[in-house]
Amino acid sequence: MTITKTLTKTLICASIVAAFLPGVASAEDARIQGYLLDTRGNVIKTQYGLCVRTGYWTPAMAIAECDPDLVKKVEVPVAAPLPKPAPAPMAALAPAPAPAPVVVPVPVPQKVVPQKVSFSADTLFAFDKSTLNPEGKSELDGFVRDINGVNYESIHVTGHTDRIGSPQYNQKLSERRAKEVRDYLVSKDIPANRIAVEGKGETQPVTKLGDCTGPKSKKLIACLQPDRRVDIEVAGTK
Repeated sequence: MTITKTLTKTLICASIVAAFLPGVASAEDARIQGYLLDTRGNVIKTQYGLCVRTGYWTPAMAIAECDPDLVKKVEVPVAAPLPKPAPAPMAALAPAPAPAPVVVPVPVPQKVVPQKVSFSADTLFAFDKSTLNPEGKSELDGFVRDINGVNYESIHVTGHTDRIGSPQYNQKLSERRAKEVRDYLVSKDIPANRIAVEGKGETQPVTKLGDCTGPKSKKLIACLQPDRRVDIEVAGTK
């Protein structure tokens, strides 16, 4: 059985320009306002750039970084200038009227775009197995070296399978493979609380419908190889 091995490794660490509101200066403030923070006080976001709300969130807790449409613009009135001293013997001049309030727009922080590295499941595991093989461990060691020095905020590991087998079986297999990769990264001193795992089963194939046909065979397994993969997304700065 010949299985084409593919490995695409692209890791680009996105720079984050932090711009926070006074209302989210600490983790306690963020909880009061209804958003989850990481250990540096930054709002935790999903891979699509959406902020993660707590169960206590209400529209009144909205912040501009996450829900700008719900936040009222802050109007900061400009203090009226002091009246000029009146020249003698003229009467004192009346104070100048206060200028109209200035509307100050609330800045929106730059979004973090996660960077993805995709590993061929055939490189990490034997066919239909969920135990890392030596070659797979070597590939993950290279990934760990690549992110050395990266201030990663979150790492998302997603397992995928081909369509051979039942959907229920493939879902479980993809979950086991994602957890196996997570456990190996933790063994390499990556904090477990920064890693999320998910299995997609056969629901997100790379091959298109009709690309691979026929009964189960070496040819079909080889054709469906791109669908068997583990994706790792990293969000952070370097």
